[in-house]
Amino acid sequence: MKSLKTATAKWCASLPFLFFSQFLFAQEAAEELSSLNLRRGATDISGQVYDLHMLMFFICVAIAVVVFGVMFASMYLHRKSRGAKPANFHENVKVEIAWTVVPFLILIFMAVPAANTLIAMEDTSEADMTVLVTGSQWKWHYKYMDSDVEYYSLLATQREQIQNKFTKTDNYLLEVDRPLVIPTGQKVRFLITSDDVIHSWWVPDFAVKKDANPGFINEAWAKVNEPGVYRGQCAELCGKDHGYMPVVVIAKEPAEFNAWMGEQEERVRQAKEEEQRLLSMNMSMDELMTEGERVYNATCAACHMPNGEGLPGVFPALKGSKMALEDQQGHIEIVLHGKAGTAMQSFSKMLSLKEIAAVVTYERNAWGNNTGDMVQAKDVNAAASGN
Repeated sequence: MKSLKTATAKWCASLPFLFFSQFLFAQEAAEELSSLNLRRGATDISGQVYDLHMLMFFICVAIAVVVFGVMFASMYLHRKSRGAKPANFHENVKVEIAWTVVPFLILIFMAVPAANTLIAMEDTSEADMTVLVTGSQWKWHYKYMDSDVEYYSLLATQREQIQNKFTKTDNYLLEVDRPLVIPTGQKVRFLITSDDVIHSWWVPDFAVKKDANPGFINEAWAKVNEPGVYRGQCAELCGKDHGYMPVVVIAKEPAEFNAWMGEQEERVRQAKEEEQRLLSMNMSMDELMTEGERVYNATCAACHMPNGEGLPGVFPALKGSKMALEDQQGHIEIVLHGKAGTAMQSFSKMLSLKEIAAVVTYERNAWGNNTGDMVQAKDVNAAASGN
């Protein structure tokens, strides 16, 4: 009988451990499927953040179990119906020392791994490459600092999906026309800033979430272990289209990335040659209107509306406006340089000379404006150079 009691006691004592082990196993198995917890991510740092999060979670659970266990046991075992008499005491030095020292030790135990992780997250030294990330209302601009390659990344979700005319896809509002491309196995430093208001560049799988502040540069980094597509979005309320500002990063093997970078550099070279060619020739009205309509619908219609009537009190109308009908030079310059203090930003880095010439021509001749004005690439180049 004694041995049976001993075995039973050992089995009962092992129950918490067995339950905890089964809980851990089930938690790890459901980790990728759960939407209620952090994800482990694609970098070593994101893994450290996840492990730190789970450590803190289990410490909090253990504290809750002990505190509430003692409280409920005291309430049950020392209730009035069992004849318990209330104790009458005032102070206990040992208890006061214990509830001061024990929380202090717990905090130290939590602070050491947290400090190590935070220090690692902020260490952007010895990066293999650097990318300048600039937020604008409502898109991201990426510039590879060791190359001439730079481009804007815009929302690619169809307007018809947003307006509930088409069925929404799996990556609704999380798809772009030109994602950021980085190599795997290399430390990539991100310099994050803004052209206008405060944005926030957030990629959960990288454990990177940094504010993009105008006039300041914040730093972050990631070293992606596996090729893949990683999605995020702006995490700072930055205006009416805040929800339409996704981040998409594609991680490629180094050889594949180098091939991609070579293609982009060749495109930049060809674009510069094309601009030089356009400076010495004129496009026809039909060519300008066709290209201008495409550019307008892609970059301007979200604010000024497809019919050019804008949003009263928010975005001015272009249809029948004094600028579009009379001030051609001012029209070119506001598209080139934007207007301070408004949502109208500079498109000089986003659009080519040809595209700016086409969209200005389109705005001056669409919706009944019919000025007959034709703006050429050389006119835009002259305005950009101050001539």
